[in-house]
Amino acid sequence: MKRDPLQSQRCARKLSALAAPERLRIVHFLRGGPRNVTEIANMLRTAAVNVSHHMHVLSTAGLVKREKRGRFVLYSLGAGVFEVDDHGGTPDHLNLGCCRLELPSE
Repeated sequence: MKRDPLQSQRCARKLSALAAPERLRIVHFLRGGPRNVTEIANMLRTAAVNVSHHMHVLSTAGLVKREKRGRFVLYSLGAGVFEVDDHGGTPDHLNLGCCRLELPSE
């Protein structure tokens, strides 16, 4: 079996997870810090059940991590998901391992 330097399967899973506009908005929102489902649902103006589905997809792809705090689960970006630009400012590049996506700042 040939070595796959692009890690095609893992990269495709991450790109697929970001294919929904809502999930891109969630990733952008999480740049501000950990959030619970209610906060994310309010930002998206959608039902919490929809957000839970999106968070499962993002978590499975390794883009977000979950942390249980009391009754709530807080979601945050996985380590190394965002990279700081060359000038040391706000993280603006989504690092997928196989490629980088530039997202606009706030």
